[in-house]
Amino acid sequence: MLRSYRNTQHDTTGKPPAELMVRYRPRTRIPQWEDYTPEEDAAIRKREAEKKKKAKEWADKKRKAKDPQLEIGQTVLVPRSVCSESCSPGYRKAPREGQPLCCFDCIPCTEGEISTHTDAVNCVKCSEDHWSNAERNECTRKILEFLSFDEPLGAGLAAIAVLFSLLTAAVLIIFLKHRDTPIVRANNRALSYMLLSSLMLCFLCSLIFIGRPQKISCLLRQMFFGVIFSFCVGCILAKTLIVVIAFKATMPGSKFRGWLGFQMPTVIVLVCFLIQVIICIVWLGLSPPFLEMNMRSSIGKIILECNENSQTAFYSMLGFLGLLACLSFLVAFQARKLPDSFNETKLITFSMMVFLSVWTSFIPAYLSTRGKLLVSVEIFAILASSAGLLFCIFFPKCYVVIVRPELNSRKHLKGKA
Repeated sequence: MLRSYRNTQHDTTGKPPAELMVRYRPRTRIPQWEDYTPEEDAAIRKREAEKKKKAKEWADKKRKAKDPQLEIGQTVLVPRSVCSESCSPGYRKAPREGQPLCCFDCIPCTEGEISTHTDAVNCVKCSEDHWSNAERNECTRKILEFLSFDEPLGAGLAAIAVLFSLLTAAVLIIFLKHRDTPIVRANNRALSYMLLSSLMLCFLCSLIFIGRPQKISCLLRQMFFGVIFSFCVGCILAKTLIVVIAFKATMPGSKFRGWLGFQMPTVIVLVCFLIQVIICIVWLGLSPPFLEMNMRSSIGKIILECNENSQTAFYSMLGFLGLLACLSFLVAFQARKLPDSFNETKLITFSMMVFLSVWTSFIPAYLSTRGKLLVSVEIFAILASSAGLLFCIFFPKCYVVIVRPELNSRKHLKGKA
């Protein structure tokens, strides 16, 4: 049937298609025609052209088509043969359901992913230490974050720490200069000197937390903080107990008379100091802190921080420090009404209230912050608690020594007693 169709004379050309293609007429059951001449071929082509022209004129008339009036240099907008525009770098193609493949939506790459060429099918995820830029077409290195001395927050905290340490040194010089006056002698000069020296170290130890963390600083900074503060609070506890024991020893037949002497406060301070040292040594031996590059807590940043490694050890250190502060507060509160003009238990009571308030508010703030703000919170707690001890305990005495020297006398002490 197909062969018969190919050998049948076409209505337009007047010749069979097979004859026009191969120049001969295949043998079929249909009667054969004679070969055509070149003149006949030209006539066939002319006839075909006329047929096509008539078909075009009929179609143009039906569609009311007009010849375009174009000029040389005129801009011509040619319609595109696609459904959607190409997706630029930073986007990926998302096919439209139920539509041809050329129909798609351009979806921006998510944060941390990029596409670098046009019509990307998928976005490529950046490496762990890189992040996508705003255009999502390039991976840039993440910003390294830590509390630096160069930024205003770090510089401000460091300046406050140095200023308070110098102020503490000035108070120590005043006490040394007036060491033979009654107000200095009445409250155990040696403990006052040790307390002021430890307060100076408390202020300065906050500087270890500022700057680029190093392996050695991560190992030692919490240890220094815990040991120095335990020594400081141990001195306050010893001062409070000595005041209580001194008044108990004045009673007839008191057993506390044998407790008075230079060894008693020294033993108290050493016990507090050594217990905290043991806690820190166990911490270093079992789960020492280490330097960590935290890439998960903040988008587009690498937080360079010290990982405590053991929350149990960290809170054990803070817990022992809190225990000493609570003991000092309770003993000072019980002895606040003892009759002595130079009795400093009232000052110690108020200073321990400030100390405990600062460190109680520190724990929720510590748990809810990350990065350099976490370090700033701890530094602020160190500075605030140390300043509370300095101002509450020593500034009233400095006021008497410098501004009201007439009150710094044995006569006034006996009169008030």
